Amino acid sequence: MNKVILMGRLTADPVLNQTQSGISSCRFTVAVNRRFKNDKGVYDADFISCVAWRQTAEFVSRYFHKGNMICVEGTLRTGSYQDRNHPDVTHYTMDVQVDNAEFTGSKAESGNGQQGGYNGGQNTYGGGQQNNYYQASPQQPASPAPNNDSMSYGNSSDFEEILSDGDVPF
Repeated sequence: MNKVILMGRLTADPVLNQTQSGISSCRFTVAVNRRFKNDKGVYDADFISCVAWRQTAEFVSRYFHKGNMICVEGTLRTGSYQDRNHPDVTHYTMDVQVDNAEFTGSKAESGNGQQGGYNGGQNTYGGGQQNNYYQASPQQPASPAPNNDSMSYGNSSDFEEILSDGDVPF
């Protein structure tokens, strides 16, 4: 299975480009902190190249800017190309092809007051959460069920009481 989920900050503003056939694409880099500190007591970061296409590319370029937190989901893609100056040298690339992108910072940080993301053709506003890096957000207690005294549950005489497992029809 090839699935990548990253959460980090954009290192620069994403730039929207179009192919000759009019398909939108957007390249950007996400800085992702490692989960542990180095010998100097500082978190190192990995800089991951990402590419988004079509509506996802338009969504990222419109709503995200340098320094914004972003969560991307996609697949890892490898490629290679020959060096122009040295034909015998092959360069290898690795990018995340982004399928979904979501806001993960605060409302003030996103700048537009909305949280959510672009999920392959459906905007999912309201789906984002503000949470701390690498920490699960606290679970909200379930709200109590509304008291519907006017609801009728039927007459209990309509049901037969089963006293032992031997009487169960299955």
